[in-house]
Amino acid sequence: MVSTSTAARPTVVIGAGPVGLAAAAHLVARDQNPLVLEAGPSAATAVREWSHVRLFSPWEEVVDPAAEKVLAPTGWVRPEGSAYPSGGDWAELYLQPLADALGDRVRYGVRVTGVSRNGRDRVVDADRQEQPFTVHLVTTAGVEERVIARAVVDASGTWSTPSPLGADGLPALGERAAAERIVYRVPDLKDPSVRARYAGRRTAVIGSGTSAFTALAGLAELAKQQPGSSISWVLRRGVGENTFGGGEADELPARGALGLRAKAAVDGGYAQPVTGFRTAAVEQENGRLVLVAEDGSRLEPVDEIIVLTGLRPDLSFLDELRLNLDERLQAPMALAPLIDPNVHSCGTVYPHGANELAHPEKNLYLAGMKSYGRAPTFLAMTGYEQVRSIAASLAGDREAAERVELTLPETGVCGGAGLFNEPGTQQGEADGEGGGCCAAPTTEHTANLEASAASSGC
Repeated sequence: MVSTSTAARPTVVIGAGPVGLAAAAHLVARDQNPLVLEAGPSAATAVREWSHVRLFSPWEEVVDPAAEKVLAPTGWVRPEGSAYPSGGDWAELYLQPLADALGDRVRYGVRVTGVSRNGRDRVVDADRQEQPFTVHLVTTAGVEERVIARAVVDASGTWSTPSPLGADGLPALGERAAAERIVYRVPDLKDPSVRARYAGRRTAVIGSGTSAFTALAGLAELAKQQPGSSISWVLRRGVGENTFGGGEADELPARGALGLRAKAAVDGGYAQPVTGFRTAAVEQENGRLVLVAEDGSRLEPVDEIIVLTGLRPDLSFLDELRLNLDERLQAPMALAPLIDPNVHSCGTVYPHGANELAHPEKNLYLAGMKSYGRAPTFLAMTGYEQVRSIAASLAGDREAAERVELTLPETGVCGGAGLFNEPGTQQGEADGEGGGCCAAPTTEHTANLEASAASSGC
């Protein structure tokens, strides 16, 4: 139990990932009192789950400035700036050392189960804004606790809630029954046991973002080496010249190269696109799986299915709080129009910070990937700028909080979102599949980091 005295009340940060730890570093720089609550056993638990995937940005662009100041007294040296880290590198060489430097400000093995105003459920108005937050959590040992906090920054991300296979945003009929043959992550094909799962088999890859590109490229390499391996690439829209991103025009060369590798998988005949297919059911037939569309059409049987249709926020533990969220994206209302994939195919994401991320509950913020809800175009440096602004706001420095500067990299793919069925658009669909981003207005700070190569969208 944390003391309830006003002076001791921390700002609770939910999640010890890149943005959560950056939030803690910025709060420390502002002489605030952060307490990071991480459900996993170590820092960056989610990042470690895609440790085999390489980031699109080099080391010089993936370290938060405030975090580097926290690390400096430990003797930490940033890895060679032009090298591209994998998720595992990022976790082991930067994020875990940062968490270690923050010391007892980070707690592991504690899962947040609810957040509310102390003594007030969501219905009660009386003195609501004057009440601190009460954060309920449970430890890995099953012990329940309550932390009283002056502010809450939810940087728990969306990794734990991948979108399902069904085109209507719900699990397809039979999806749960076939769970042993369906995965929702990019497979690590360097792992012998994982490689054996897909070698010599037909695999359906569902999705059209960078996660799908990563899976297609890896499976195509496997197909070249292992006879009998093949890929059905299932898309809800068509394939056009913009489908594979910006290619050589992308300001993030590694991201452009990934799109070209995916295109090569298709051009080389290793992956067969199936377009305009919206899955309604998964049927089991003679030990294999058959995808059935809403119009009744059926694909040839496959052995495995990889679903990469985006991610979505878990809002269940915030149910007693008053949130102002867009009804479609589940992102803060002021931010949603800037990132709406139904409108923006090349993300003009204008500079945003504490003002755009605020909710009716004073001193409550959703930050990082979670702030984007179901939109697929989040970049991690966007999150770094978000928490810099939030920390300034919580410290009472309104001028610094409003001085948010952000420039996103060009994908080389611009234009309107187009129609839902139009081939080649960069429209993100309701579940976050696909999407793209270009440049925001020119400012002084460059943010050109892919949130993770395992996320969909940019």
